[in-house]
Amino acid sequence: MNVDRREFVKVDKGKMKSLVSTLAQKAGMPEEKADFLAGLLVTNDLRGVFSHGSRQIATYARIMRDGMINPDPQIRMANESSATITIDGAGGLGYFAAYRAAEELIDRCRQFGIAAAVTRNHGHIGAAGIYSRILAEYGLIGYVTSGHQLALRPEDSIMQAAGGSPMSFAIPGGEEVPMVLDFGTMHDLYASSPHVPELFRLAPGLVFRSMGLGFMCQALGGFLAGVPAEEERAERRYPGANQGSLIIALDPGCFIDRDVFKKEMDTYMRLTREMQPMPGYEKASLPGVLEAEREADWGVTGIPVDENHRAVLSKAAVEFGVELPF
Repeated sequence: MNVDRREFVKVDKGKMKSLVSTLAQKAGMPEEKADFLAGLLVTNDLRGVFSHGSRQIATYARIMRDGMINPDPQIRMANESSATITIDGAGGLGYFAAYRAAEELIDRCRQFGIAAAVTRNHGHIGAAGIYSRILAEYGLIGYVTSGHQLALRPEDSIMQAAGGSPMSFAIPGGEEVPMVLDFGTMHDLYASSPHVPELFRLAPGLVFRSMGLGFMCQALGGFLAGVPAEEERAERRYPGANQGSLIIALDPGCFIDRDVFKKEMDTYMRLTREMQPMPGYEKASLPGVLEAEREADWGVTGIPVDENHRAVLSKAAVEFGVELPF
């Protein structure tokens, strides 16, 4: 879960995009792809999704430089039917394949009411909400999940079989912003988390539901995308291209008048805004509202960059011979 930062400096979004793009290019990525990637990562920063924002470029630049990931993937349509497509990511970062897949689904979904895409042979797709939001912006309901290569061993806890799987849903609104749920199913349940025993004691049902969602992410975003359950069966040119994704688009107009549905979503947004917030929070809102407010505000005032965020980018800048612009 990403939280508001208490101590930070504000960084202009243009300067952050420039830094991310420059680091990607230093690692071998062509300028056009680097600018595209920078735009997605900085948008995550602007929405407060810092875990999947600009700080990720430090890892991406290193794995591209070290040959783990293809810095210039030529993605292609590997298979398609009227309402389904499979995108091959050519060993690159998953952003390019997943973004292309989401775009390809729009017309298919409008024609058939539902359409689905699987992407394979790529690395990290980043925040799943990037792609569900694309569909919501076109008035469609979006679902996105991803899976990755696991190393399942008898001596490990079954909790590791769920990995760190993401999931996102996006529902379009009319005058209001889309409702976007974007989360990691196993957050707070990793082996390194100090809260796992307490969570099992206080709310075992929550733990099992999270694990169940994680298992489903792996099946739908991993196995369905060709990522094998046993690592020794994997065949990859780029070892870091070990992930896949599933993206589904649904047209609400197949079930109800689109304008009626959007008005209901808008009413839902307005009514819940007047309700009492959860304990410890200042206001009530549905998923996606706070992120949209941040994006509008921080796009003008700057991205809040805390000490840890700055340290990650500074280390990468030094490593790749790039001047930190802030």
